[in-house]
Order: sequence, then structure tokens, then C-alpha cells
Amino acid sequence: MQIKKPKFWDFKKPSFISYVLWPISKIVELVSLLQIKKKIKFKDIKTICIGNIYIGGTGKTSLAIKINKLLKNKNIKTCFIKKFYPNHIDEIKLLKKHGKVFTSAKRLDCLEEAVKEKYKIGIFDDGLQDGSIDYDLKILCFNNLNWIGNGQLIPAGPLRENLNKIKNYKYIFLNGNLENIDDIKKTIKKINQKSVIFLGKYIPSNLDDFRLSEKYLAFSGIGNHETFISMLKNNKFNIIHNIEFPDHYNYTKHDLDKIILKSKELNCNIITTEKDFIRINDNKLKEIKFIKSELYIEDEDNLINAIFKLNE
Repeated sequence: MQIKKPKFWDFKKPSFISYVLWPISKIVELVSLLQIKKKIKFKDIKTICIGNIYIGGTGKTSLAIKINKLLKNKNIKTCFIKKFYPNHIDEIKLLKKHGKVFTSAKRLDCLEEAVKEKYKIGIFDDGLQDGSIDYDLKILCFNNLNWIGNGQLIPAGPLRENLNKIKNYKYIFLNGNLENIDDIKKTIKKINQKSVIFLGKYIPSNLDDFRLSEKYLAFSGIGNHETFISMLKNNKFNIIHNIEFPDHYNYTKHDLDKIILKSKELNCNIITTEKDFIRINDNKLKEIKFIKSELYIEDEDNLINAIFKLNE
């Protein structure tokens, strides 16, 4: 079973536990520095890596799907590359709905297969910390609500890299529902004045499947549950109860029975995310519906220009 991230990770300031774990965080940081190796540059395919320094829930997959759609609209042969983890099957299945996916224990192996099949651009869902590939374009994602949590490195906090490493990333993407934008922008610009910041907002694409006059119980096992609930409420859903599970959670029949029983007690409908529904689809539960969402990019033209320069 997946474990929920510790609550103290997302406190505004480091807690006592964070300070206790701080020496381990420094060891982890040192080990990562010692693992730096020569990166390989591929000439026959362009690479876009969409990643994060905050663990989970930053909208990488949504942005990968959006960029893939933009490139396909220009008749560019694209593919997704996703390192294989057993508990990430849901994301792999979701990506497969939108295009070709290469997945393996090593991203380099995926990239070599993509070259053999003559793909022009490989879109990496995660992988900024992979020291084996010299990416042509890197996009660093954050969730507006979670931002950097308590600002500490693993395990004292949720960060894979020190926040000052933002200076190594030109393109930064803020995903969510446009919360806390001004403060986050100020912090980013203090570290990297040359950074180019893009804003993304989640837009439901199947609202017609729901009656907004009715009551709903919402649940999810994703890294940004609060953003999911915020999107629903912003679109006038009457959410009377919500349940959060760990990211990539594997639902049991018992879990689903409890959710359905709770909805009957509250006399309401059940709604979840598309990614969660993929994990429970085999149960063929008519009581549960999922909301589809698409990432709307406020300054899309600038992002398109940055991406299309790869193909010049």
C-alpha cells in the first residue's frame, strides 16, 4: 500500500521533525551530487522533459498530454517516455489514451526505441533528476497550492532538490487553479530573474455528464487532491464530502464498498478523477463517475514558440 506523504512536509515552516531529519536530508543531497555522470545527447530525436523538484502532484502528466496535443496539431510525430514503476500503471494507461508510450526501467532504453521508430520528439513524463540524458528542453512544474511545502529536502520535506536549483531551469510551469500566483512568481524571480513562467489551469471537459444541482462525494488518490476539489468547486459542483487517498493508491473492493456506502448515507453521487477511475475500472462500478480535465495554458503561444524552436 502507498503511504501518504507526512503532513509536516506541507507546513509553511519546518517543524521539529524536519529539523531532526535535516542531517539525513544533507546526506541524501550529497549522495545525489556524487552520482552526477556524463549525460548523453541524442541527435536523431528532440527531447522535452517535464519534471519537478516537489515529490508528486505537480501536473507533469497533464502538461505532457497538453504538449503532445499541441505538437500533433502541427503534424509532428511525438511519443511519451515514462520510466516504469509498478505503482505508476495508471499514468501509463492515461498517456496511452493520447499517444504512443515507451516505458522501461531505463529512460535511455525508451529513447533508443523511439529513435528506431523515427519519432521526432520524445516527451518525458518525469526525469529531471535522471543524470543520463541531456534534454533539449526542460520544464519544471509546481502545484500552486503545495508549492514547495516546508521548503526542506527529503526526508525533512518534499523537495528532491534545493530550491536554489531553480536557477538551472529556464522554463517553469505553475499548475492548478491560479492560486498563490503572485507570491510564487516573486520567489522564483528572486532566484532566477531570467526564468520564463507559464500558468496552467484545469478545465473540466465533460461537464455535460453531470448535474450540478445534485450533491457529490469526491475522492481521489492523486498527489494534488486539494487542487482536484478546488477545480470541482470552482465549476459549481456541490461537494458535501471528500476523501483523500495516497498517490497512486490501489483501491480494494472494501475501499470502494465503503465509498459507495458513505454516498448512500449522504444521499449523493460519487465523482473521482480519470486517473483514479483507470485504477477501479475493472470493478465496473456504475455508481462512480469520473471528471475529465484538460490543462488550459494562459500564455500558450509563448510555450508553443519555445517548443517549436526544437524542430527548427
